[in-house]
Amino acid sequence: MLEITIDSLAVAYGKGKLSCFVADINCVVDVIPADMVVNAILVAMVAHANQSNDVVYHVGSSVRNPFRYINFQDYGLKYFKAKPWINKDGMAVKVGKVTILTDMDSFQRYMLIHYILPLKGLKLVNLALCQYFEGTYLELNRKIQVVMRLAELYRPYLFFKGM
Repeated sequence: MLEITIDSLAVAYGKGKLSCFVADINCVVDVIPADMVVNAILVAMVAHANQSNDVVYHVGSSVRNPFRYINFQDYGLKYFKAKPWINKDGMAVKVGKVTILTDMDSFQRYMLIHYILPLKGLKLVNLALCQYFEGTYLELNRKIQVVMRLAELYRPYLFFKGM
């Protein structure tokens, strides 16, 4: 099962490490506290302990109090301006608005222009300088691949129109 938690997104934003975000900003996101999910699972298990039929439960928050991806940036900006993340040097991290990309094509273009092409330039420099930047190149390439894979993995949730 794929677990998506909003806390890792909030921490990355607060640390100033989130430069862009890909999602349909008008999509509704189910933001459900973990204890609510656990309680619902326990109640469902007890209620259907001796039954052989399959029962499907859906725990959601989107109908009564919808939360959209655009809200994440608004709330995050207000929160981290009032209570900034303090980095390891004791300095407050300043956050700003992130670039919101509304489809995977624009995300892939953004990544190409801002990260993949400069990485290809580093690869050429690395070749010319006898692998001097090999470690840096490999680390940056790994990070880019992780981001691309995560975006592809989360794609169904970032553009979900079911609610």
